[in-house]
Amino acid sequence: MAWKFDPYHTQVEFSAKHLGMMTVRGNFTQVTPSGDIDPDDPQRSSVEVTIQMASVKTHNEQRDNDLRSSNFLEVDKYPTATCKSTAIAQTGADDFSVTGDLTIKGVTKPVTLQLTRLGEFNDPAMGHRIGYSGRTKIRRKDFGISFNPILDGKFVVSDEIEISLEGELVEQPQQDSAQTG
Repeated sequence: MAWKFDPYHTQVEFSAKHLGMMTVRGNFTQVTPSGDIDPDDPQRSSVEVTIQMASVKTHNEQRDNDLRSSNFLEVDKYPTATCKSTAIAQTGADDFSVTGDLTIKGVTKPVTLQLTRLGEFNDPAMGHRIGYSGRTKIRRKDFGISFNPILDGKFVVSDEIEISLEGELVEQPQQDSAQTG
């Protein structure tokens, strides 16, 4: 079976603390997942995600523009972030550990996502689908995002950033591998 990500049902979100209190959440609206997926033997799978960093949205245009600036993501210089899996291990009936190389602002660091299989759906109109959800945490300073304003003794933006993702895989019809010329 061949499986592909459904780009319309894939999302990457993040959250950070503001002044150590409120959680600010955002997402990226332009995410391109790809890979070779084997739901029956996950260790044989590989995944790559490319994120257009300028597509960042936090429900506040001024904050979004600040995130795009040289203070944080520098999207003019680093338009994309990528994550490429290096190992996938099944850790439970529906749980997996996905290790990969995350590149943000030209800096590549290993990360591990805890992934959960959310379920399976088979419908003639929507196709055979499997949903997944994953989470990890990174330190933004590890990726060169070191702008660190302090107000009244508190960091405006936390160093720890939580990343969450969800996505659906859709089974693709088998194609005849014979080539005609």
